[in-house]
Amino acid sequence: MKCYFCAILNQMCKNRMEQEHQFIDYIEQSIIKNWDKDALTDYKGITLQYKDVARKIAKFHIVLESAGIQPGDKIAVCGRNSAHWGAVFFATLTYGAVAVPILHEFKADQVHNIVNHSEAKLLFVGDLVWKNLDANEMPNLEGIINIADYSLLVGRTQKVAYAREHLNQLFGERYPMNFRKHHISYYKGAPEELAVINYTSGTTSRSKGVMIPYRALWSNLEFAKEVLSPHMKIGDNVISMLPMAHMYGMAFEFIFEFCTGCHIYFLTKNPSPNVLFAAFAELKPRIIIAVPLIIEKIIRKAVLPKIQGTTVKMLLKVPLVRQKIKDKICEQLKTAFGGNFYEIIIGGAAFNHEIEMLLHDIGFNYTVGYGTTECAPIISYADWNIFAPGSCGKAAPRMEIKIDSNDPQHTVGEILTRGANVMLGYYKNEEATQEAFRDGWYRTGDLGIMDENGNLFIKGRSKNMLLGASGQNIYPEEIEDLLNNLTLVNESIVIQKGEKLYGLVYPDFEEAHNLGLQDSDLANVMEQNRTELNSMLPGYAQLSGIKIFQEEFEKTPKKSIKRYLYTDCQI
Repeated sequence: MKCYFCAILNQMCKNRMEQEHQFIDYIEQSIIKNWDKDALTDYKGITLQYKDVARKIAKFHIVLESAGIQPGDKIAVCGRNSAHWGAVFFATLTYGAVAVPILHEFKADQVHNIVNHSEAKLLFVGDLVWKNLDANEMPNLEGIINIADYSLLVGRTQKVAYAREHLNQLFGERYPMNFRKHHISYYKGAPEELAVINYTSGTTSRSKGVMIPYRALWSNLEFAKEVLSPHMKIGDNVISMLPMAHMYGMAFEFIFEFCTGCHIYFLTKNPSPNVLFAAFAELKPRIIIAVPLIIEKIIRKAVLPKIQGTTVKMLLKVPLVRQKIKDKICEQLKTAFGGNFYEIIIGGAAFNHEIEMLLHDIGFNYTVGYGTTECAPIISYADWNIFAPGSCGKAAPRMEIKIDSNDPQHTVGEILTRGANVMLGYYKNEEATQEAFRDGWYRTGDLGIMDENGNLFIKGRSKNMLLGASGQNIYPEEIEDLLNNLTLVNESIVIQKGEKLYGLVYPDFEEAHNLGLQDSDLANVMEQNRTELNSMLPGYAQLSGIKIFQEEFEKTPKKSIKRYLYTDCQI
């Protein structure tokens, strides 16, 4: 009997291992199946079909082989989202090298440090990034190559220079009868093998290199296939507007869609409401992945002006027509997003409570997910049809969540998680790795509660929590959420000075200008906001003052404010 159960267990483990080998298989199969279909497009620019991506992968592999690059070696890529970026990334993984995607918004010294820290042997770089870099600050690189055309920008070994100079010749020699589907055969990484080192955005501290294994990439891809594939088909359009060098955009605006046979459009401009409206109208994406800031800007532009008018406000109070008005608003909003999407998935930062309640009230098909870079990224999610407003869904497949609290339903505690999505640790940082885990659970650093149905509610970050004069826990995100809904407030941060709290506010200067307001008027408005806000807060959480900022707060690529830059702000 014991042997029987051991055999079953061994088979289950074997099946799991085989499943987790499928990550690269998914890429192979999608390329073969969708050979002549459009794959990657720079919006208003070039298009690569799946076969074009395959050819670029094959050429990339020749460059790596000729340059003496081995599986497990690090390859860094830094540039704006583009079709060529996608090809380079997939080419790296399918060769067995470790991809080191670097956010193009990082400063030059950050890029230099990440390249050096990761021990990358090659750097693929976009034009806009390259002009700010100094190759001398990255002495261990063997070569620097342009993402778009594989041109050699810096070559420090004869092998690298030869590989690039003779690339077309080498390609022709390897595939004399032209490159075909049957040539597709890629490196298969073991589940626990390192695939990606993704450096964190550094909202609260310096970036750390998160080690993502193939197992985590597979699990996130499998999750997306499980929950989204029933609503998508080959050829569906998707807009990629989040940076692919961040796990959120990489996993759910690129990897999943490519492996599903979708046509991915990369925005080459910042996702302003006007740019997005035009792209949504033209492309009619089937799924939309976004951070709260983008959605909130669109809502404030497209919806709030319509429902704040006197007539609409009046009609919303009439029971017999209220639902018709809500349905009309909902339909107009869906049209603004292209009118073809199954749902909008929002994540990456806290979602404004007032905006979310509005979307829920009109029956809009949105949902809010939760994840971290360390989980590649998904931790929790729920389909919009069953999503509990204010939550971040429930534990994703192959993931567990618990709250480090004596009463998880009512008392806030740190959110802990474990499962297939979790990282191996931080690259060359054993101390940080040890701090990140407790008894096998990953410590997210976020605070929350969980209801009896398993719905997760985020309350803030543990590092952001403030202590009142009598030891009360103060969650600045909750105060900021209220403050952001007040007159002429674009965004805000709450900081602590001694025992007092202060609000830092970047106002809506455009609207203030339209109203003819001067600086003194704006100061009076903010003081009135402070009075109104304090009336909603307990004494220990009230603001002692508000400071106006003339420029937007500096943000990470996922649009979270870099709070640590403002904690020592002079009031």
